[in-house]
Order: sequence, then structure tokens, then C-alpha cells
Amino acid sequence: MGRESAPPDHITPYDRFAWSDTDIEQLLAHGRNPRELIAYFGAAEYRDLVRLAQLGARTPTSDHAVRVFVVPGIMGSQLGLRRPPPLPNDILWLDPIDIGVGRLAALHVPTGAPIVPLGVVLYSYLRLKLHLRARGFAPLLYDYDWRLGVDELGPQLAAAIRADPAQRTMIVAHSMGGLVSRAALAQPGLRKVERVVLLGTPNSGSFAPLQALRGTYAVVRKIARLTTRQSAEALADKIFNSFPSLYQMLPVRTRSSEPDLFDAAQWPRRGPQPDAGLLRAARDIHGKLAPADERICAIVGVGQETVTAARRHRDQFIYTVTRHGDGTVPALSAALPGAQMHYATVPHSELTRHPIVAAAVTELLATGTTLRLKSEWQTSSTAEAHVSDAQLRRMQADKVDWARLEANERRQFLQNLNEPPKLHLRVPKRTKQRTAVRRRQRKPSFR
Repeated sequence: MGRESAPPDHITPYDRFAWSDTDIEQLLAHGRNPRELIAYFGAAEYRDLVRLAQLGARTPTSDHAVRVFVVPGIMGSQLGLRRPPPLPNDILWLDPIDIGVGRLAALHVPTGAPIVPLGVVLYSYLRLKLHLRARGFAPLLYDYDWRLGVDELGPQLAAAIRADPAQRTMIVAHSMGGLVSRAALAQPGLRKVERVVLLGTPNSGSFAPLQALRGTYAVVRKIARLTTRQSAEALADKIFNSFPSLYQMLPVRTRSSEPDLFDAAQWPRRGPQPDAGLLRAARDIHGKLAPADERICAIVGVGQETVTAARRHRDQFIYTVTRHGDGTVPALSAALPGAQMHYATVPHSELTRHPIVAAAVTELLATGTTLRLKSEWQTSSTAEAHVSDAQLRRMQADKVDWARLEANERRQFLQNLNEPPKLHLRVPKRTKQRTAVRRRQRKPSFR
């Protein structure tokens, strides 16, 4: 695959709108460019962001304000190519127009284009930044190349933290960003980090990366709908399967009956195939992450339909879906032994946007404790569903004509990329039978 060029005349509206988060914050606070911002965020979101930005603008910050590095999750940073000024940078992820003409191939690692991070995805992370700013913190949205391994990204984050002049530093990290942060904490000179809040971090892995590598994950399938010819399986096989980060977030086997996903021989032969070398390299990644200490707490999303197990059946994977997670990361995988734990009935992608979670985050940073979220989680839900690779491949298969979509349809498509398919969960018959037996046993008998 040759190196993708960035022709200067190939400038899309998504390139032109790639303003920095600080620029957007100023526009919101002063009520400028409302038409463009409403078109991007939506009217309701725009109103909330204006309120938060104006509150932050009225909140004084001292020279000694705590710097908070906000580290996004996988796919949460824009990626693209730099152009010389005054031209705007060339956004590839996430530019639907570029994706539609096949330019996503430039993201292939390592033989694609010279890709660089170009700011975070604002819809997902600006709201959290404004919450922190309104509480007197000095937040910084840290973008990074999420295709790469956390063992490479951790030292980069550590270097950025060491170079920052702030006297006090804390971290709020979402999803994969939590693994990058733990990899950073394993580097020397990071004791200056006082507190770390993890939001939905797959500390023991997630089945979403497995589905991404198989071409059955909702995001990959929706992205493929934007292309004229490529299927989700082709995108997985030719592009996503080259990302070291996906392999490093595969779930750790907890039972001998489960497949060892770090062994290529245990994957189905049909469909996109993993890179055996990247699988082997990812097996020991957890040994390169800092363990929990008194600085780290984790907020775990629960109550959402989540893939919590997978088994191989003939030439495909069968996934078990329960409500024991945030929709992307199982609750057991997000838990980190030794860390302070908190639980929220909030979907994975909303953990950075939910007002109660944001309030809890600011309290955890300020005091180390919060009463806004439960510190324990128990569920009696036994409902589950099972879905196969073949069934998932029949979903989100039709193509999208981006040019024909209305502005609000385009916005909703992009904002709902991570929304998983809705399944009908049922209580297994064997569970119902056991419950009925227990009830009969508890029922008193009279003679």
C-alpha cells in the first residue's frame, strides 16, 4: 500500500471546521458563530455548551490551578495529515466525505500516510472539559494516535505531563485512554500525578475490539456504509486489523472453556483474520501498565446491553449479551483491583457527557471521594441474548448516500456511531426453573 498524499485542493467542510477546542470554547462563551456550532452540535447540545462555557469564563483560575489531562478513548481523537498554512489540516478520521472516496486506507499501520492526531472529537469530550473548567480546574484535552499500542502511547503521555509547567497534575481518562494513562504512570517521574479517574476503561479487555477485528463491530459496520464499494469485513481485514491498540484491548481469558484470543489458531478461519504477530505482542501488555494505587479510582458503567462472553462455534464466534456492562466494556473488565470503584447506569459513550458523572469526577479530583455514585454494584439480572458473527454481518449492511442526507441526519449518524445493536434479552429457561424450585423450597407447608 503506497503512501497517501494530501492534495491541497481536496478540502472538505470537515477540514474547514476543525477548530481547536480552545477556539470553540471562546466562540461558545461569547455567542459567536452560532449557526455553524448549532449545525455541528445540535440545538440542545449547543445551549448546554454555551451555558457551561459562559460559567467557565466567569470562574476565575489561579496560576496554581490543577492541570487535568483529559485522555480520550479509542477513535476519540481526530487523525489526519498536516497541510501548510493557510490551508486547513486534512482530517481523515472522522471525515465522511474522505471515507466515502476510500481515503481511510491511509490509516493502515505502518505503511499508510504520515498520520498525526489533530485534536479530540469535540462532541464526546468538550462537555467534560467545560465542566472541569467551570469548577476551577485547568483542563487540557490530550489527543493521540489511537491506532498505536498503549506501550508506545504511554511514554508519549508521560513526556507531555513531565513537560507541562503546572505544579499540580491529575488525569481523567476514558476507555482506552485509561490504559494509556496507566502505561504513562509506569514511566519514571510521574509521581507528580496526584489523582487519576478512569471512565469505562477496559482494564481486563473488551469484546468490542474482537468484533472490530472481525468486521462485526457497530462502528466498523457503520463506517463501511459510507464507502461506495468496501464492506465492513474488507475494512477490518485491510485497515483495522493493522492497529496494535485493538489487539491490546482483547479480553483476557478467565476460564479454560473460553478461547484464547491471543492465539491466532483459535480464531475462526472464515472472515477477517488477525495478525498473529500483533496478537503475540499484545499478550503481555498488562505487565506494562501501572497497578492500582491510592491515586486511582474507576467509574464503571452498568445496566447496558453488553457483550460479556464469546465462544467459538464452528467457523464463527457466538457472543453472549447481558446487562452487566456499559454497552462496550463488561463491568468485570472495567473493575481494577485495588482501585476505588464507583458505578453509574450510563452507556460507555455517555460517561464523558453525563452531568452526574461529571459532577462525581470533579468531586473525586477535588477531594478523592464522591457520594453521587454507588461504590458497590450488585445485579439480579440474568437476562441474556446470543448473537453470531453471521447475524451481525446482516446488520448495518446497506450503504448511505451521504450527499443526500439532511444536516440533522448527518449529525445523528456520526453521534450514534458507537450505539450497539438492540437485542431482545431473555431469562434462560434453566434459570427460570432454578428460580421456581427455590421459591417452592422457601414456601412454607402446612399439614
